[in-house]
Amino acid sequence: MEWIKLIGILIILVGFIFKFDTIAVVIVAALSTALVSGMSFYEFFSMLGEAFVNNRLVTIFLLTLPMIGLSERFGLRQQAVILIKKIKGLTPGKFITLYTALRELAGLFGLRLSGHPQFVRPIVNPMAQASAEHAYGDISKEDEDKIKAKAAASENFGNFFAQNTFIASAGVLLIYGTLKDLGYEVTDASIARMALLVAVIALVLSAISNWLFDKKLAKKYNKMKGVDK
Repeated sequence: MEWIKLIGILIILVGFIFKFDTIAVVIVAALSTALVSGMSFYEFFSMLGEAFVNNRLVTIFLLTLPMIGLSERFGLRQQAVILIKKIKGLTPGKFITLYTALRELAGLFGLRLSGHPQFVRPIVNPMAQASAEHAYGDISKEDEDKIKAKAAASENFGNFFAQNTFIASAGVLLIYGTLKDLGYEVTDASIARMALLVAVIALVLSAISNWLFDKKLAKKYNKMKGVDK
């Protein structure tokens, strides 16, 4: 009779196949699993309520969509572009490298700069595109996409390689606890130092890649303009 406890999986499969309401299917599957496992209605809804309260911060992502809309509606994107165009000598590669450095610096102090939908799309990418237009004039759609990809990659590099440079981050604590249980003599500070070294290497490699990207764009568009640089 232990197999009956897998009835929730069957309900989810049937619900998805017949395209029933997703939330209703999941709740019915959870309730069915709880009942056949010997839980009462009170215990089930108590557990459901506690899980919702304990994980309520997950729903914060719903605030990102109106935040993006409001920032673009009131000209934050346009003002960022105007600011970039006022900075002489700025290229997309230099700007993206600067953002990667800021992203890693924020990770070092345990600060979060949101992510792709909240920060890169409405602010970082438009600023990188503006720096390209300011440096080279009108650019092709292909190069616009490459700059967009570079901006998105800078968020990944800065977040992934610097997230454990903060000594109290969840990743550092997880690594420390795991190694301790395996008998290794480590400290959370030593883990953070190694992560910092990796972050610096990632920043240097990213800067080199962005510099080569700038050289390629400059060669292409200066040649189109008849400028020999």
